Amino acid sequence: MPPAEPIRTVLQAGRHRLSLGRTCEAVELVRAHPRRAGQLVECLWDDDPGVAGRAAHAIEELSQSQPALFLPWKAELLGLLSETTQNKQRWCLALCVPRLSLNETECQRATSTLETYLEDSSSIVKTCALQALADLSHQHPPLRPIVLDLLRLHGRSGTPAMRARCRILLIIMEKFEEFAPL
Repeated sequence: MPPAEPIRTVLQAGRHRLSLGRTCEAVELVRAHPRRAGQLVECLWDDDPGVAGRAAHAIEELSQSQPALFLPWKAELLGLLSETTQNKQRWCLALCVPRLSLNETECQRATSTLETYLEDSSSIVKTCALQALADLSHQHPPLRPIVLDLLRLHGRSGTPAMRARCRILLIIMEKFEEFAPL
C-alpha cells in the first residue's frame, strides 16, 4: 500500500458496512505514519457508515497500544461517543475513550454517556459499555462503587455475553479492591 493512499480510500474497501475490509491496512498505515491519525479520526464523521465504522474499529485497535495518539482529538471522541447512534462506533468508542487520560469532568461525561449505552438494544454495545465503565473506574476510583453495583445488576439480568463479562470484571475489580490502599 503506498503511503500516499488516503486513509478514507483504504477504509472504503468492504462488501457491507460491518465488514472490516482493509481496516488492518489503515491501522498499519497510521502506525507507520502517526501524523495521519487525524485523517483516521476525520473518517469517523464520514457519510458512508462503512467508512465511519471501520475508522472506529481502527482507532479502537490503535488505542490498545497507542492511546496517546488520539489525545489531540479527545474532545471530539467524547462528543461523538455521546452523539453517535451507529452501533459499531458506539462499541469501539466505548472501548477506546477510557484508554485516554481523562480529567474528572471528562470522566463524568463519558460515564453518563456509557450509562445510557446500557439501555441500548445491542448486547455488544451494552457489554462494551460495562467494560468501559470498569476501565474508567481504574482511572477514577470514586466510580468503583457505582460500577460494581452495575456489574452485579447486569451480571444477574443481562444477556449471556453481559453476564459473562460482568463475572470476569467483578473478579478483577473485587480483587483490586482487596489490594487498594485505604
